[in-house]
Amino acid sequence: MANVEQVPPRKGPSLAIQAGMLLIVTAAAIGMGWMSGGYLKGVGAPASVPVAPENEGKSAQPATAEQPGVGPTLVMLAPITTNIASPADTWIRMEVSVVYDGPQPQAMSDDIHQDLLALVRTLKMHQIEGASGYQHLKADLEERASIRSQGHAKQILIRTLLLE
Repeated sequence: MANVEQVPPRKGPSLAIQAGMLLIVTAAAIGMGWMSGGYLKGVGAPASVPVAPENEGKSAQPATAEQPGVGPTLVMLAPITTNIASPADTWIRMEVSVVYDGPQPQAMSDDIHQDLLALVRTLKMHQIEGASGYQHLKADLEERASIRSQGHAKQILIRTLLLE
């Protein structure tokens, strides 16, 4: 028979120390989750946006500004319905709203509407597929609106996006 050396068993931390460390790490994770949840709850509070006077009857969202014409203004554009570039038999219907930094003339909203319509007509299906495609579309729409309004358009809100 071969000589087998007896190796002493490895001595690790005791079971009590392991349980204590587990409790400490668990308490730290719970605390960090609670703190980050409180932080996100405070940061993600929705901001109220007053509605432009010409769209006041169309919206279910009331104007909350103390003085009329002060602060951000929400303007709903007419629905955009057209076919996209590829495949040509695919139609898109999109309802958008524009958030301005203050009241703007209706002509600016009309120009933005026509510019967004021109952009949507150049889209291809693979460009708007998935979540990243939606984010790229929204970024492109916001960039075009900002350029057309000389920086007065702060955000584009896509209310409906339907492809058929």
